[in-house]
Amino acid sequence: MAAVRPRPPVKWAGGKSQLLPQLDPLFPAGFNLYLEPFVGGGAVFFHLRPPAAVLFDNNRELLNFYQVVRDNLEPLLVDLKRHRNEREYYYAIRAQDPEEMDPISRASRFLYLNKTAYNGLWRVNRLGQYNVPFGRYKNPRIVDEENLRAVQAALQGARIIPGDFSQVLQYARPGDFVYLDPPYQPVSATAYFTSYTATAFSEEDQERLAGVFRALDRRQCQVMLSNSDTDLIRKLYRGYDIQEVSARRAINCRPERRGPVTELVIRNYS
Repeated sequence: MAAVRPRPPVKWAGGKSQLLPQLDPLFPAGFNLYLEPFVGGGAVFFHLRPPAAVLFDNNRELLNFYQVVRDNLEPLLVDLKRHRNEREYYYAIRAQDPEEMDPISRASRFLYLNKTAYNGLWRVNRLGQYNVPFGRYKNPRIVDEENLRAVQAALQGARIIPGDFSQVLQYARPGDFVYLDPPYQPVSATAYFTSYTATAFSEEDQERLAGVFRALDRRQCQVMLSNSDTDLIRKLYRGYDIQEVSARRAINCRPERRGPVTELVIRNYS
C-alpha cells in the first residue's frame, strides 16, 4: 500500500472528487470485486482502493495511460519531464497522431495535454482528434511523481479493459460492487458535453445502461449509479433507491453558471 493516498492523476469532466464526502456513506459496507465501467479520472476507485478491480472505459487514450502508469511508470516519468508549457509546443504535441506512437510516448502526450489544455478538458471531434485549445496556465504540474507512484500502487490489483460499458456483464458476479458514472443526461441543450470520445453518449445509450443496471441487479450485484436529475433518469430507475446530492458544475464557458446543481445517486441496495 502506498504511503500517500492516491488522487485522480488526470483532470476529468464530471469527476467525483468534490462529491466523495456525500458519496462515502452511500457505498456498500463490503463487497468482493470492484467494477467501474466509466472509470474516467477514477476518483471513486482511488478513494476506495479495492484490492481487486476491473476498470473499463471507451477512451483508449485514458486506458493506455493507466496501463502505462501501472506497468511502466519509470520510463513515463522520464518522458514527461521533457514537456514544456509553451503555446507552440502544445499545438505541436496536440497535432501528433497517437496511433503512431508507442504506449509510453502516447501516455506522456495524453497527460501533458490533460494538464496544459484549457480547463483541463478532454474533448475530441467526430474524427477522434483532440481539439482543446492551449490553457495558458502559469505553472501546471505536469509531473506529480509522488501521486503517480501512489496511483501505480493502487492499480496493481486492477484489470484495465477498453470498450463499451456493457462488458461489465462478462465479469460481474453476485456480491460484487459496480459503480456506474456515465456521461450525464443533459439537463438542457448546452448544459453538458459528452465528447470524451468521437461518439457522443445518447439517450439510447442511457436506456441501454439502465438495462445493464437491471441485469446487474438480477445478478445480485451491488450497483450504484450517478447521473443528472432529469425526468428521463428518474423514470429509467424508478423503483430503486434514489438519493440527491449537490455538486458544482465546472464546465461552462460562463463562470456565473458554474453554481451548485442537484445530481442523483441511484442504488439497488440501502
